[in-house]
Amino acid sequence: MVHFDCKPLQIGNLTVPVPIVQGGMGIGISLSGLAAAVANEGGLGVISAAGIGLLRKYSGDPGKIDNVKALKEEIRAAREKTKGVLGVNIMVALSDFAELAKAAIEEGIDVIFAGAGLPLNLPEFAGKDCKTKLVPIVSSAKAVKVISKWWKDKYNYIPDAFVVEGPKAGGHLGFKREQIEDPDYQLEKLVPQVLEAIRPLEEESGRSIPLIAAGGIFTGADMKRILALGAGGVQMATRFVATDECDADLAFKQAYVNCKKEDIEIIQSPVGMPGRAIRNEFLEAVSQGGKRPASCPFHCISTCKQETSPYCISVALINACKGRLKDGFAFIGANGYRIQEIISVKQLFQDLALEYAEGNS
Repeated sequence: MVHFDCKPLQIGNLTVPVPIVQGGMGIGISLSGLAAAVANEGGLGVISAAGIGLLRKYSGDPGKIDNVKALKEEIRAAREKTKGVLGVNIMVALSDFAELAKAAIEEGIDVIFAGAGLPLNLPEFAGKDCKTKLVPIVSSAKAVKVISKWWKDKYNYIPDAFVVEGPKAGGHLGFKREQIEDPDYQLEKLVPQVLEAIRPLEEESGRSIPLIAAGGIFTGADMKRILALGAGGVQMATRFVATDECDADLAFKQAYVNCKKEDIEIIQSPVGMPGRAIRNEFLEAVSQGGKRPASCPFHCISTCKQETSPYCISVALINACKGRLKDGFAFIGANGYRIQEIISVKQLFQDLALEYAEGNS
């Protein structure tokens, strides 16, 4: 395990030796392979639950999609590969959010990260002896206050930690288009605001509630700078794509290596949120009015409106994960164009540790 000269990330009684959370990436980008590799290096490895059943075909009914069964199998597969800390990322917008949360808790996952909406009912699925930590993903101090008040009033539960995700993240963004480049909404501004909102919760609960900062953190120097603002850890996703252990097809990873700064754009997702992605032939066709689906095959996202959606995002992301990028696209963070090669997760941790020690961006 590589040494970082910083405190571990402590979420209740859960210790993450290296305060790096690998962001959950769906569909199929971060599964047991990547999550276990990150956990083995002392970070917190995260499986994405989004569309996880679409990647498996079960005998008996080849057309049946069973996200719950697939998630349980993926958690077990990760446990076989590591004794480290593991989490699951579950989008609130998923139609089967509740079932997936219950399944993850039943499997004893260490942490559930829930975003793409306010996870107001998440504590409902945690029993009295539940050891799983519940961590909302937010984009503002206001969201911290709304979630924590709801959880306290209805469930007498205070969140175990928070992730604040800034507008430089990849994938779906919790910001309006005009806020994405606005200096007032950048991560460096958000971290102190969210920490201030968390402080009363710490006083009320008598325990530390760490903040994990995400969105645009690319180097060890970025990590050092954000931790200095008071964050207990950082979440990184984009840089983990170009690793040997990432669960995506090689062509998907190569798209990151080949990506130039001008290839990265903000799109409007069928989910109803803006997102950051690599512009390609597929997205070009969408922008010109093509790709409208004849029907909705999965009904997987509650906020997706088939009658107005230009394409099925699940189909597009599955195709991309499998390397069929002519029929799909890849989400990416704002700094993804800086990736130069595909390396091992171990090498990435070594590089991040060196960058952290040297403080160079």
